[in-house]
Amino acid sequence: MLEKIHLYHTNDLHSHFENWPAIVQFLKNKKKLHEQNKEQMLLVDIGDHADRFHPITEATQGKANVTLLNMLQYDAVTIGNNEGITFSHDDLNSLYDEANFSIIISNLYTELGERPPWVIPYQIVTLNNGVKLAILGVTVFYEKFYELLGWKIKDPFQSLLETVNQVKEQVDIIILLSHLGISDDEIIAREFPDIDIIIGGHTHHVLPNGEMINHTLVAGAGKYGQYVGHISLTINNKQKMLVDRKASIYPMNEQKEICQETEAWLQHKLVDSESKLSEVVGVLLDDLSLDWFNESSLPLLLVRAIREWCDGEVAMVNSGMLLEPLSKGPVTKKDLHRICPHPINPCKVDLKGDVLKEVIIQAREEKMEHLKLKGLGFRGKVMGRMVFDGIEVKSEKLADGKQHVTDVLVHGKSIDHHRVYSVATVDMFTLGPLYPEISHAEKKIFYMPELLRDLLAWKLGENTPSL
Repeated sequence: MLEKIHLYHTNDLHSHFENWPAIVQFLKNKKKLHEQNKEQMLLVDIGDHADRFHPITEATQGKANVTLLNMLQYDAVTIGNNEGITFSHDDLNSLYDEANFSIIISNLYTELGERPPWVIPYQIVTLNNGVKLAILGVTVFYEKFYELLGWKIKDPFQSLLETVNQVKEQVDIIILLSHLGISDDEIIAREFPDIDIIIGGHTHHVLPNGEMINHTLVAGAGKYGQYVGHISLTINNKQKMLVDRKASIYPMNEQKEICQETEAWLQHKLVDSESKLSEVVGVLLDDLSLDWFNESSLPLLLVRAIREWCDGEVAMVNSGMLLEPLSKGPVTKKDLHRICPHPINPCKVDLKGDVLKEVIIQAREEKMEHLKLKGLGFRGKVMGRMVFDGIEVKSEKLADGKQHVTDVLVHGKSIDHHRVYSVATVDMFTLGPLYPEISHAEKKIFYMPELLRDLLAWKLGENTPSL
C-alpha cells in the first residue's frame, strides 16, 4: 500500500514579516486539507528566520520569531548565520527557551565541546504508518565568528558523516535541513547517498521542482517568504520504503487569503517593539548630514567611532552603511536601528601600504560607489562613497572626465607602500567579493557582538552631557 506524506518548508525569511500572514493562512489551509484526506504533514524551517534588521526582531532578541513558529506548530528548525552570529551568546542561548519545536543542529557546540541543552543533533520521527524518518540539521561553518561569541562550530561534512552513521540503521528515510548553500548541498547529495532529501537555505536558491542528484532530492524555496516549499513523499508501507519524492514551491504573492489574526499580532508587536526601542542614547546639538556620494558629517562620525572602538591606526567605511541623516535633538535606539539596520560588526585588519592604496582606489571607482549590494549582511540600497579617518585621499579629474586617485596620505604623510597599517573597518569587507585584498589579509580581529549601530550609540553617548 502506498501512502503520501507532505513536508512543507520555509527558509531565509530574514524577518520579512510582510509575507508571513499569507504563509500562515496557506499552511493552515494545507493542514486542514491533509487532515481531511487523512494524510500526515510535517513543517520545518531551514534558518535565518530571524533578522535584526526588523524592529520586532531587534526589540525581542528574536523571541517574537520563535512565537510565530510556535503559532504555526512547526515540527523542527535549524539555525542560520543570522540566528547564530548576529545575536550575543546569551541571546542565542535563550532564544529558543519557549520553543515548542525541535532545534536540530549537529555541528554547534559550547566552548567546552558540549551540545547546548536546546540543541539536538537529529530527531527520529515515527510516522503514523510506522515508517521511521530522521531529520538532521547543519549550519554554515563560520568558525571564527562563532568562536568570538563563545561557541564552537564543527565542519558540517564531518558532523554529517558522524550523524548519518548514527541514524542510518535506525530509520527508513533521512532528511537534511541544510543552512549551507546550494553548492554544499549538491556536494552532500553526491557524497552522502544515505540522505534522501536535502532542504536548503543560506544562498536563497529557488528550485521550483527540486534537483535530483543521484537518488537525493535537493530543494530550496528562495528568500523573504516569497515561496513556501512542498515535498510529497510516496511511501510503500509494507516495505517501509520511499518510492517517490517530488518538490514544488508555492508563490505567496498569488495567495488571496491572509491570516488576519497574525496580521493584527504583528501590528501590535511592531508598536510594542518601537516603544521598547525609544530609549535615548544621546543628544545632538546639530544636524548630522548624509550624502552617499559626497563627504557628509554622519558617515564621518561612524568611521571615527569604528577607529576608536577597534583602536585602529586608520579607519574606512562606506557611506551607504547609513540610510538616513540624523536631526539635532534626542537620538533613540529606534533612530539608530532605522538608519543602520545591518547585522554587521566592526573589525580590524593589517594591510600593507600598497594593498591599502589599491583598496582605496577600488573604493573610489564610480561603479563601486553606485553598486547596489545585496547580501553580506548589508541591508542598505547602495554602497556609497568610502570615507576615512586618518586617511586623506587626493584625486584629480583627468581627460576621461572621471576623478582619479593621485595620492593617499596617512596622518599627513604619503602612504608607505612597505609599511603595515592597522585598518579599522567592517566585517563585510573581509568576506571576499568586494575587496579580495582585505579578505586575504593574514591578521583580522573581529569585534562581536557589537553591531555598527551599537558603536554609534556609544559614540553619541560619549559626546552627550549627562541628562
